[in-house]
Amino acid sequence: MVAASPSPSQLRLLSVADYYRMAEVGILSADEQVELLAGQIIQKMPKGPAHSALCKRLEKLLEQRLGDQVLVRLQDPIHLDDYSEPEPDIAVVHPQADFYATAHPTPAAVYLIVEVADTTLERDLGSKAALYAAAGIADYWVLNVAAQQLHIFREPSPDGYQRQLILRAPQAIAPKIFPTCEITVQACFGLA
Repeated sequence: MVAASPSPSQLRLLSVADYYRMAEVGILSADEQVELLAGQIIQKMPKGPAHSALCKRLEKLLEQRLGDQVLVRLQDPIHLDDYSEPEPDIAVVHPQADFYATAHPTPAAVYLIVEVADTTLERDLGSKAALYAAAGIADYWVLNVAAQQLHIFREPSPDGYQRQLILRAPQAIAPKIFPTCEITVQACFGLA
């Protein structure tokens, strides 16, 4: 006999505070690869060499193009709300002198979030996009490694992003808040 899945109303969602307490008391180990999404602890996929290289390439590209106007965070938490603290591959945030030593950035500080999707495409285009839209993240990009496409999500609403584009080489786009910082799809994937 297969047990029925619990309905959303039957789930006990974990808060960010609960999540940190679990780490403090050892329920979650320091090296455990997880993130808190919509009150649930989600296991993160291992990062292969191509994923890591793509993240580093894009991090350096954004730092070179935007300089001290931004802080580029690589796989660090963003505090979306009391129940979600994802760790996007790249977050371009408002610079802060203490580098967010006392609290992770919130949506108001985020200029752009980028996820690199080699094994997580469905999650990145689905549940993560919904979370980022509900939090008001104005610019969300997903690099689809297999198809070498760049998915752009803009105009967030509680019901999801109202504007979505899929770009391929040789197309280019600029982060919404930095319209003169045009980046080609080839540059994202290291093909330029």
